[in-house]
Amino acid sequence: MKIALGTDHAGYEFKEGLQAFLKELGHEVQDLGTYDKQPCDYPDYALRVCQYVAQGQAPFGILVCGSGIGMSIAANKVNGIRAALAHDLYTARMSRSHNDANVLVLPSRLIALAIACEMTKLFLETPFEGGRHAGRVEKIMKMEC
Repeated sequence: MKIALGTDHAGYEFKEGLQAFLKELGHEVQDLGTYDKQPCDYPDYALRVCQYVAQGQAPFGILVCGSGIGMSIAANKVNGIRAALAHDLYTARMSRSHNDANVLVLPSRLIALAIACEMTKLFLETPFEGGRHAGRVEKIMKMEC
């Protein structure tokens, strides 16, 4: 599966580790930056990844920043994106099973890379349950301006 991956400077090393992990799992990774630790603006990378996903170039995106908050706010401004900030395995799984999230946001300063890798794997492997949740996701998508 093709996965779009992006970060700001705070998550650069995290992104590199996630990229290696995803490749080990056999996924194709589209690294959309940043490519070093120089200070940069997270909205630029959120936009790159989310446009990539929204245009159908990858089914999922993963974004990383220090807290995950800025990335998740920016990501959810892009039509067609349901970005979820996850802090543990439960929130990663629920973001897919109940919310049909297509972008996972990870906080590099709050969780260990090993946990983030487990969360990412779980996110990618968890199907959307549909059913009663489908109507809720549909309502969310109708809120787009």
